[in-house]
Amino acid sequence: MLRNGLEPWHLLIVAIVVIALFGSKKLPDTARALGRSMRILKSEAKAMKETDASPGTDPRT
Repeated sequence: MLRNGLEPWHLLIVAIVVIALFGSKKLPDTARALGRSMRILKSEAKAMKETDASPGTDPRT
């Protein structure tokens, strides 16, 4: 049935729907905000890994 759930034409349809909903003027701002969010998420995940990896510290205290 569904061997590959995400075909290239699916992405094209999603892109057209996003452009239709948000308009071309808001897309750069939305992409910028998404990029900032991804950077924050990465840095927080890295900080959590470093905190978990450091010996002798208890994150619950």
